[in-house]
Amino acid sequence: MKQQSLAIPIAIIVAAILISGAFFFAGRGGTQAPVANNPTNSGDSTAENVVPVSADDHILGNPDADVIVIEYSDIECPFCKQFHVTMQQIMNEFGNDGSVAWVYRHFPITQLHQNAPRLAEASECVAELSGNTAFWAFIDEVFAVAPVNTFFPMDQLTATAEKVGVDAGAFNQCLDSGRHQETVQKEFSDAVSSGGQGTPHNIVVTKQGQVIPLPGSQPYGTVKNVIETLLNQ
Repeated sequence: MKQQSLAIPIAIIVAAILISGAFFFAGRGGTQAPVANNPTNSGDSTAENVVPVSADDHILGNPDADVIVIEYSDIECPFCKQFHVTMQQIMNEFGNDGSVAWVYRHFPITQLHQNAPRLAEASECVAELSGNTAFWAFIDEVFAVAPVNTFFPMDQLTATAEKVGVDAGAFNQCLDSGRHQETVQKEFSDAVSSGGQGTPHNIVVTKQGQVIPLPGSQPYGTVKNVIETLLNQ
């Protein structure tokens, strides 16, 4: 009975999000991805095609959380930087009790941000060499060095990795090997398959199997409203 009573509120929230998403990707709150001609875009993509969260993901918070926000992100995207702050607020409020988790996946829009793929690969090298905590610290540090509407200085890449505890030599060897290119490309393709047309491309999933698209750099209040509705059903 409780689940039925919340079906309409959730539908209203989703409709509002999707409508606002049209404005976000028009240039106000998300970076439009020029992926229409990408061979992975079959034309029938849907958020329900999202790859399930697994131990291979970069997860902040409880992997068994009731609600998980999956973000497909471009590290150079200004709207991704905005949404990063929003998600930090969300995790501060809902992450401590294990009810919400945050998954970070890559969606580099090379046509707009030429260094985004290499930054994504760099973050994967950090994760390989120093683990999940270092990965999140690296993303935070990159955004701190290059906040909204600025570009990360690539000559500081190794120093930034060192700052989060990664050996410089091992990091450079990993990055130069290109061994994480396939991982980044796969996540890009997964983003497109799940309906991604811009960054950040976000999807909320629940233990009950609900899949809710959350396009663009949605404000804190909107994200909180969706999460609270899902947690209270």
